[in-house]
Amino acid sequence: APPPSPRGAQLRIGDAGTIVMSNLGYFQLPTRPGAHDLRLRPGRTQQVYRIAAPAADLDGVFESVARAVLLAEEDDARDDAKEEKNAADDDDSVSAEVTVSSWNGRVLRLLLARRPGMEHEDVLEEASHPGNEKEGRPGGPGERVLGWWGAVTSRFFAARDGARSAAVVLDSDAASSSASSDTEDALETIHVFSVASGHLYERFLKIMMLSVRRHTSNPLKFWFIKNWLSPRFKDFLPHIAAEYGFEYELVTYKWPTWLNRQTEKQRIIWAYKLLFLDVLFPLTLDKIIFVDADQVVRADLRELWEMDLRGAPYAYTPFCDNNKEMEGYRFWKSGFWKNHLNGKPYHISALYVVDLARFRRTAAGDQLRVIYEQLSQDPNSLANLDQDLPNYAQHQVPIHSLPQPWLWCESWCGNETKAAAKTIDLCNNPMTKEPKLLGAARIVHEWPSLDKEVRAFTDSVERRIYGEARTETPQERAAREAAEKAAANGDSPRDEL
Repeated sequence: APPPSPRGAQLRIGDAGTIVMSNLGYFQLPTRPGAHDLRLRPGRTQQVYRIAAPAADLDGVFESVARAVLLAEEDDARDDAKEEKNAADDDDSVSAEVTVSSWNGRVLRLLLARRPGMEHEDVLEEASHPGNEKEGRPGGPGERVLGWWGAVTSRFFAARDGARSAAVVLDSDAASSSASSDTEDALETIHVFSVASGHLYERFLKIMMLSVRRHTSNPLKFWFIKNWLSPRFKDFLPHIAAEYGFEYELVTYKWPTWLNRQTEKQRIIWAYKLLFLDVLFPLTLDKIIFVDADQVVRADLRELWEMDLRGAPYAYTPFCDNNKEMEGYRFWKSGFWKNHLNGKPYHISALYVVDLARFRRTAAGDQLRVIYEQLSQDPNSLANLDQDLPNYAQHQVPIHSLPQPWLWCESWCGNETKAAAKTIDLCNNPMTKEPKLLGAARIVHEWPSLDKEVRAFTDSVERRIYGEARTETPQERAAREAAEKAAANGDSPRDEL
């Protein structure tokens, strides 16, 4: 049976694209004020669906429910002549004009209808009957669509056969640069995603970018969620991108009003790492690697980029098991987690690869949001949201386990495996609670030199932009001086790269 909403249908406005969620048939697109052409994306979406009616303001829909009910039978009994007239105007069946009149955006209702012969097709699957494309001529005789009563009820319930509705938020804040193109060059570019908030993590983020660039020969493009980046960091990005030779793009997604919202900033950031992976990036982007801001990369990410995920939509590294001092903190080895995992490993969320094409095709984002909505009602669940959610959901959304060397952190991994580490993460140590800035130079041999290079470049850029560099905080100064003293005294371990 087809899904009760047009989940998986792909829509575009200009260069921006998105998919319709199964959650209430919701979708969201960025655009600027003005008149725009909202279109079904060519391909499978246009084969299965057509736009059955002009977009309408959601706020006014409920006021017209009574009138829509009275007209429902008339709408369902459209004669074949009118349907064939609609079919003649093929452009109208795949596009709708929308007007955004303010920077606050607009909330609209869009009605989609299945084409004849596509009543039982899932837009996320390949055509099950090769002849469907010809049989499904838009607007042909026998096609039936719902009136606005169907559009209203399907916002909360499944609509009757033949029509589906979708809600849209048109975000007036457009993306900062053009989306990826469907070219061979774009496929050769390795795409890296990260998040940061605050000057300390922006400092870590610069070092992470530099370490990736140093070890990866492929073209690189970094993607950042712009919600929490400081204005100074945004001003700095074009300069470091030009200096070290990579592209970047800032993305955002407004938290849907129907999804249970987190209130703490850290938990909101954790949620953004996972809940909107299917809609955060351009539809032309088929794969991305998440790297934590406080991570140093020591290997070529091309190896990770080309890794076979064995059919899973994403891949994480399991927690290390060889630092026996931390055994009492491995909560996943007992109680609820041991029973729930049922032999599956518990993975760390500091590094993961996402096959976005498969992630979208399997509706993994919809499944994660449904599970999140259920679990997040309990304030005691999802303590580590960005880790607990994908690990809990493994039975519905499988995880491919990356080889252990792809993520090493001192808290959980023994020193005997450090030399083989392809990335080192400055993960929190629940035993010592050592500040990350203090531990960085001690844990990562190359960190002081990377930090020195990044700080010198940052100072030069900020002097050009603002006339002066940002003053170091007392905490940053104390941590830097402690790290420099430790390095001068030979206290920093000399591990091999």
